Amino acid sequence: MSTAAVQAALEAVQAFPGRAGFYWQDLASGEEAEFRGAEPFEAASVIKLPVLVELFRQLEAGEAREEEPFTIREEEKLPSCGALNYLHTGVTVSLMDLGALMVILSDNTATNLLIRRLGMEKIQNTIAALGMEVTALRRLLFDSEAAGRGIKNTIAPREMGRLLAGLYRGEIVSPEASRRMLGILGDQRLNGKIPFWLDGKVKCAHKTGEDRNITHDVGIVYAPRPFVLCVCGDPVKAPALNALMGEITRDLVLEQGVEL
Repeated sequence: MSTAAVQAALEAVQAFPGRAGFYWQDLASGEEAEFRGAEPFEAASVIKLPVLVELFRQLEAGEAREEEPFTIREEEKLPSCGALNYLHTGVTVSLMDLGALMVILSDNTATNLLIRRLGMEKIQNTIAALGMEVTALRRLLFDSEAAGRGIKNTIAPREMGRLLAGLYRGEIVSPEASRRMLGILGDQRLNGKIPFWLDGKVKCAHKTGEDRNITHDVGIVYAPRPFVLCVCGDPVKAPALNALMGEITRDLVLEQGVEL
């Protein structure tokens, strides 16, 4: 049975102003709890998680090489999150560098380079092969023309949560690929949401997303009894939902007897 902290989290998300979604899974038992778990949310940077899966699928299939070089051109740089936008034009990085930067710094330049290299159709085919029906990559990041036509990338809290559970169980691409992807997610530098109160005492492997009135965080919390937690908001007041994400995680971990 789900715990008191899970029930409290569900009630808090249900009562939250705006439109928020919640998914939780006990990774020992597989028990799930959710609110709006199957509904579509505008993806923001959480769409980078299935892009990472396709990267590792192509690496294992021999369709891509980790050391493949990319020289960054000025016209490829995108604003906001990441590092490549701030490095000198002409810097060369590897395909695997792009994958790491896409996740740990949510680098938008790296993401579009990867989408173009891997192929949007192939990424979407892998999303479908994983059984996802709501999650979809429909356009590049910062494609203002497509965005103006209402084309959006989407995710669902349940689909992201079950993908993370699959990584935990070594079922995504291969056990080794799953392990490596979790390692990258565990190096995440944007830690102001789900892990905010963990203070390094409990490991978290996760991916954030944010845009105007949109905020998400989806991840695995390695408490004594590990769990998946996904909280998505679209549209919401992001600072308030970010704070709630941290409080929910803190309470779920404290309930297991961990001192924070």
